[in-house]
Amino acid sequence: MNGRRATPAHPVARTPGSHGPRPPAEPRAAASASASGDGPWPSGGPAVRQPVPGRGGGDRTPAGGAREPHGVGQASSAPPAPASSSPLVSAPDHRPWLADGPGGRWRPGRDGALSAAVLFDRDGTLVVDVPYNGDPARVRLMPGAREAVDAVRAAGLPVGVVSNQSGVARGLLTRAQVEAVRRRVDELLGPFQVWAVCPHGPDDGCRCRKPAPGLVLAACARLGVPAARTTVIGDIGADMTAARAAGARGVLVPTPVTRAEEIEAADTVAPDLLTAVRLALGADPGDVRHRPLEVEER
Repeated sequence: MNGRRATPAHPVARTPGSHGPRPPAEPRAAASASASGDGPWPSGGPAVRQPVPGRGGGDRTPAGGAREPHGVGQASSAPPAPASSSPLVSAPDHRPWLADGPGGRWRPGRDGALSAAVLFDRDGTLVVDVPYNGDPARVRLMPGAREAVDAVRAAGLPVGVVSNQSGVARGLLTRAQVEAVRRRVDELLGPFQVWAVCPHGPDDGCRCRKPAPGLVLAACARLGVPAARTTVIGDIGADMTAARAAGARGVLVPTPVTRAEEIEAADTVAPDLLTAVRLALGADPGDVRHRPLEVEER
């Protein structure tokens, strides 16, 4: 998830240990056609501004910063990146940053799984949403994240991450800091086959920032996976809108900051990450809500 609000709107499906309220929503970018690509990011990246005192710093944070849940993960310094993990690279013209991991591309003909790949949102889904976090030591896993990612890998499916990081555009993060946090997540959860990161702000006019479909389509293209056979798991409406716009399946795992209208609009809602993954793998755990697709037409 990324891009967010000040108060929870609905007390449903709270994940144990999930994080607290966030700031007023930023203007949401309209979904547009995807662009993918890679290439060298300009040396040194953008200049860094200091966060405004007393203001949160993530893509969706409350004033005063995010409150981390009790008992979720342990802080530690980031060890070196896995040798098989490539650094984030980008292309010009408002395209996403992409990084490849081991394993890689989808092979047609897998049986028994609804999805050919699973893509996770980062903040609020895999890791606790710390405002504009560039410090690997502050990375803490969300409840069930390790089990969920392991289940996807055990099924033999590619797994990736799609993440808005507007702190770069705001001058609050450098590419090196985003890369350091990415490496820490890979250390905690194992290297992902693909990372697709949008470093742009809501007014930059890029094609990748969720709710636009660009990150999802770029990740699918990198994996060689049809978007129509990909499941995107996230915690806010922008994740679900991006999935739908890309032609992928979205599964919402609400937290206390997920808006009531986002829950109502989601095609599928699961109470936790592992249940969401089981749905992606073709199981029907029962503790989910499926919304008829015709209701979603607009």
